[in-house]
Amino acid sequence: MHYQGTVYRPPSEAGSILLQITTGCSHNKCTFCGMYKQQRFTITPEEIVYADIDYAARHFSHARRLFLCDGDALILPQNKLRAILIRIQERLPQINRVGIYANSKSLKSKSGAELEELRRLGLGIAYMGLESGDDQTLVAINKGATTAEMIMMAAKAKAAGIALSVTVLLGIAGLERSSIHAAETGRVLSAIDPEYVGALSLMIEPGTKLHADIQAGRFVIPDPLAILRELRAMIAATHLTGGLFHANHASNYLPVRARLPDEKEATLDLIDQALAGNLSLRPEFLRAL
Repeated sequence: MHYQGTVYRPPSEAGSILLQITTGCSHNKCTFCGMYKQQRFTITPEEIVYADIDYAARHFSHARRLFLCDGDALILPQNKLRAILIRIQERLPQINRVGIYANSKSLKSKSGAELEELRRLGLGIAYMGLESGDDQTLVAINKGATTAEMIMMAAKAKAAGIALSVTVLLGIAGLERSSIHAAETGRVLSAIDPEYVGALSLMIEPGTKLHADIQAGRFVIPDPLAILRELRAMIAATHLTGGLFHANHASNYLPVRARLPDEKEATLDLIDQALAGNLSLRPEFLRAL
């Protein structure tokens, strides 16, 4: 398989074939993100993509899932994505789900009919970084989209039958707007009603603008208990119709996995136990991205 730079994928795609059809991210301006900083956004040549699909057909016949890398693969023109998905179906018929990262810009570039076509060709899930439901925080982190835009684009993907996994960042609003961030993120998650929510806790990467802001005293990271309070408020404000809320990433202080609404109260009780000091939190040295 041909890979350029560091290849990133969602934790749930750990067992998937990773097919790099683009490199980098076409936005690449978020203040907290250290991914792709050394990579220019490019589209992988068709002959390399097809060679990798053929290689995967020979060597990864056991795999049932495939993930299209890198961070902005959905931005590819429809004819290129269509051809890649058809080739995957032809050469890897055992694949039962193809995943991809998506953002507001890339979803806006596709019509509803185009997204439905991609779903029919095997695109089963899109991973979307919301980060926060607070528009002021989105401006501060240079996300490049408003909550209204992301709600609208998420609805377009869902209408096409593509499952959504939405990522949010605990701590990304800093200490000052923590409670606003929690409540507003719960509001937006409720409006999107995704199949999956992944909550990560902020970890600062050297070289990012956010790292510089912290060093200059312009941004204060909430401490572990403040992060837990933020998580509790976010879950309390989130109303899903059967979606899974995950906060069990290696960055999180307290592993949480709950199907909402059924397990909401039990999860809030668990967080209360941790806040009361009755449960151990993941130590800082064991946290990771």
